[in-house]
Amino acid sequence: MAATGKRKDYYDPIEVASRDELQAMQLMRLKWTLSHAYKNVPHYRTVFQEAGVHPDDLQSFDDLSRFPFTLKTDLRDNYPFGMFATSMKDVSRIHASSGTTGTPTVGGYTRQDVDNWADLVARSIYASGGRPGDMVQVSYGYGMFTGGLGAHYGAEKLGCTVIPMSGGQTQRQIQLIRDFKPRIIMVTPSYMLNLLDEFERQGMDPRESSLEIGIFGAEPWTSGMRDSIEERAGIDALDIYGLTELMGPGVANECVETKDGPTIWEDHFYPEIIDPETGEVLPDGEEGELVITTLTREAAPVIRYRTRDLTRLEPPTARNMRRIGRLTGRTDDMLIIRGVNVFPSQLEELIVRQPGLSPHYYLELSRKGNMDHLHLVVEQNRELEKHGTKEQTTNLLSQAVKDYVGISIDITIADPGKVERSIGKAKRVHDNRPKDN
Repeated sequence: MAATGKRKDYYDPIEVASRDELQAMQLMRLKWTLSHAYKNVPHYRTVFQEAGVHPDDLQSFDDLSRFPFTLKTDLRDNYPFGMFATSMKDVSRIHASSGTTGTPTVGGYTRQDVDNWADLVARSIYASGGRPGDMVQVSYGYGMFTGGLGAHYGAEKLGCTVIPMSGGQTQRQIQLIRDFKPRIIMVTPSYMLNLLDEFERQGMDPRESSLEIGIFGAEPWTSGMRDSIEERAGIDALDIYGLTELMGPGVANECVETKDGPTIWEDHFYPEIIDPETGEVLPDGEEGELVITTLTREAAPVIRYRTRDLTRLEPPTARNMRRIGRLTGRTDDMLIIRGVNVFPSQLEELIVRQPGLSPHYYLELSRKGNMDHLHLVVEQNRELEKHGTKEQTTNLLSQAVKDYVGISIDITIADPGKVERSIGKAKRVHDNRPKDN
């Protein structure tokens, strides 16, 4: 793995300002955001009035809990531009989610929003160890998805040379890494695994490539997957966090000197952790659902957005801003199997601990009689025989799942290359259960 010696520098002085200075800025910006949304977004004016609150009621951070949450359904119900707080002539760009599970969520950006976004991604790349003059291969998808252009503008803002590769064309990706010799790659962690497989398929050792830093986001990934990527690629693997609904990548990013969870750029985003059942705000350190309020967004301010990501807020370390703990799952990808809560990330953590298995896997949900049934299909790696037979590895993983998760599941170990690869976000769950009428 690449060296990560202590660094004392930073991209923006606010990253190391005192907490008092930071919180004064946050409170000022939070008051502006509430007022901006109330005056210019009919949805927020209506829900504030229904909740009996007014922006002037916010005098401290504790008062924020009186304001209503924003849900993804609110954004969809106001499709396409009902949540915009500026006129369309002031909107310089529009992004949107894929809409594969319903109406897309749409985000608008003024020129200042785009500049802030680029600045935050530049800050994120810098925190990851990137520097002006580095070459960055952007392998996130371009287009309506925020990943490609968000990474692109941020890398350029930092002063990097950008290779706008986008997603897919795996062999071409490897060719460009070999020929152009980028120091940094920005991509989903699941697709990075595909690239490592392709390196090895072509008879190349990825640890001998020019890559030193990988900035991975757009999907949850475990510490075990980080270890696997770093060992195979010889790079520092950093976690970048963001959502289309809030901006895109660059809401938070890990610092290379600590690698202890993404630092939230709190000068632009105010985080809370809530009990997902009751909505009660929880103290730092307790696990719950992450809620974020934008502080500087002009075109589409978002108040107390329920991200559905399960995590905790941790104290500052490398910067003066709080960190997100490793995401343990999402409230909307939780599976309930025979009364037990199961998250794909739990199974992934167990998979990567088995030396004969690769991190390529998917889950099949079916129904047998009146009971839901879970089937895990995971791919072996080429060294399985060194660690035992398929049957032995299946038994070890089955026991680990039963001990850790609390249920028995069926497991199939597929041959190398038999699990379909993704070129973006990996689809982990295939729900084959009959739809209820």
